[in-house]
Amino acid sequence: MGAADAQPDGRLSHTLDLSVVHRLTALMGNELSARTAVVTGGASGLGAGIVGRFLEDGANVVFGDVDTDRGQALADRHGERAVFVATDVAQTEQVTRLVDAAVERFGALHVMVNNAGVSGKMHRSLLDDDLGDFERVMAINVKAVMAGTRDAARHMAEGGGGSIVNLTSIGGIQAGGGVMTYRASKAAIIHFTKCAAIELAPHEIRVNCLAPGHIRTGIVASSAHGMDAERVAKFEAGIRAQMRADRPLEREGTVDDVAEAVLFLAGDRSPYITGTVLPVDGGTAAGKPNPKKSKPADS
Repeated sequence: MGAADAQPDGRLSHTLDLSVVHRLTALMGNELSARTAVVTGGASGLGAGIVGRFLEDGANVVFGDVDTDRGQALADRHGERAVFVATDVAQTEQVTRLVDAAVERFGALHVMVNNAGVSGKMHRSLLDDDLGDFERVMAINVKAVMAGTRDAARHMAEGGGGSIVNLTSIGGIQAGGGVMTYRASKAAIIHFTKCAAIELAPHEIRVNCLAPGHIRTGIVASSAHGMDAERVAKFEAGIRAQMRADRPLEREGTVDDVAEAVLFLAGDRSPYITGTVLPVDGGTAAGKPNPKKSKPADS
């Protein structure tokens, strides 16, 4: 665990290796204490959950979003360690500005979470897809992740390393219909993350993917374009019923489930993990659940 150094009077002075200190801190909580993290898409949904969990764990958090009212309100609620920067990640220069703002405010960058994403329009079939949202979905879901990874890594390389977590989706692992552009974008994130992990490893920068699935956020409803509230509710109920049929664990996932997994990949409990994809999906990626056996009738 540490080194024993001889003192002039013959006694031994034990010093702990810094990595051991970090591990012990992680076990006791507050593993991100005094560290700085950037989170994109942090004003609501999964992003807001990640921002809150990081702050609970002692981090300074600079987060961006296009929803300026909600973002600033969230920062005001959390206090001085939370800083909101209005950011449209579709504009790569704004991603750079967000990352630079964190370093300017807190002096370093240790964790980058590329969370911002959009679903795109749900289509009945690929034959009906006009690809009208292709550029927008790819700009937000792929190009912004690449820019955020690059910009964060530039600072981390100078600071001795760090952890980058890219949010993909179970839709990037499993093939399926409907939101084709979204699925393609999330699959691209996975491959990019693995490539970046290899290239950035010499700088002690870890790059991993987290793939949420069956988490109750607003992204399912956002894919239902041109529907009134009643139809959107029926659409979402149908999608969630199908999700339930595909999920081994019965309960639906929560934002807290995702935030806790991101914290694991961001901190010192995962020092030898890079280039991997962690599904947080109730077992969906493992396979379909066994059919439930009907209970025998009372005799």
